[in-house]
Amino acid sequence: MSIWWSLHLRRDAASVPLARRLLLGTMETAGVDPDISYDLSVALSEACANAVEHGGDAGSSEPYRVTAYLDGERCRIEVADEGPGFPSGGRRAPARPAHAEAEHGRGLCLIQELADHVHIGSAPGRGGAVVSFDKILKWRKDAPLVAV
Repeated sequence: MSIWWSLHLRRDAASVPLARRLLLGTMETAGVDPDISYDLSVALSEACANAVEHGGDAGSSEPYRVTAYLDGERCRIEVADEGPGFPSGGRRAPARPAHAEAEHGRGLCLIQELADHVHIGSAPGRGGAVVSFDKILKWRKDAPLVAV
């Protein structure tokens, strides 16, 4: 079983729950374990929130892209924006945890905690940030679209 979808979203806070609901609906329909679905939806929300906040100049209408793949036993999600990317354009060092009381700076760290594999970097040759992550899926016993 393989499912994939891609969205091009405006950098607007309202786009974050839209992407999250689409992911949760897809995973529920496919029969993915709810705990795995929840972890991935939180990670997706954090990546989208970062794209909305940092993905371009203030007031710009540059969209960001969310792509999700459920392929066999793995889900891979990529969020890419047209912003300045990460320093030096290359792979970014692992995120450092923010202070417990901090209201910002936790997103990348949360993604790293919730996913199995994470890549944080800049889009090769065109700028912008790319955050991709994947997780091994677990299935409900009554899953209609179990991977083969």
